[in-house]
Amino acid sequence: MNHRLFCPVIFDMDGVIFDSERLLLDSWKIIAQRHGIPDIEGTLRLCFGVSVDVSRQIYFDRYGPDFPLDAYKEETRAIFRQHCPNGHPPVKAGARELLTFLRDRGVPLALASSTRSQLVRSELERAGLLSCFDVVLGGDQIARSKPAPDIFLAAAEALGAAPAQCFVIEDSFNGIRAARAAGTRPLMVPDLVPPDEEMEEKAEAILPDLDAVRDYLLPRLSI
Repeated sequence: MNHRLFCPVIFDMDGVIFDSERLLLDSWKIIAQRHGIPDIEGTLRLCFGVSVDVSRQIYFDRYGPDFPLDAYKEETRAIFRQHCPNGHPPVKAGARELLTFLRDRGVPLALASSTRSQLVRSELERAGLLSCFDVVLGGDQIARSKPAPDIFLAAAEALGAAPAQCFVIEDSFNGIRAARAAGTRPLMVPDLVPPDEEMEEKAEAILPDLDAVRDYLLPRLSI
């Protein structure tokens, strides 16, 4: 029996576990072209990693209070579902293998996403990944959205660990900011947006994919 103590690992979901952000951006681009919405890519990049309420405010700040967000979101969801296998985003390359690798070693695992908790659990269960996690938190379960540190502090507490013991795997700027503010060890795996100098300063490491995350964690997991 393995009695070693391991550093917990906290995962973001969209862009880390699921290849959803790229599909969402492509869907919104179609809607933007259809309705003449300017700079939708810039808007979406601001929204990555934040809660539904925060992202709604971003849209209204950029396009005005009369922006028909709900109607456009419904059109976007229809296009998104058309481009997803079985209507759901695919699992990112290496995600299953990394989770299995960590789970087999008894590493405590949490999922901390800005997406609503019901949808988080539904998507994880559909993909057969819900049982991998000891703790699952959604954006509706915390007071402040990323880049505030709340969700990572809550995940560390639920795992019974100090934030400084926890690795956080994130793809978004807001996620890395939140992980650093929480005092955790942020690992960035860029998805749509390449890292800049701020990310290089805030992330413990910037890694090209989840296979590289496994190789990075292997000699560093033991407490």
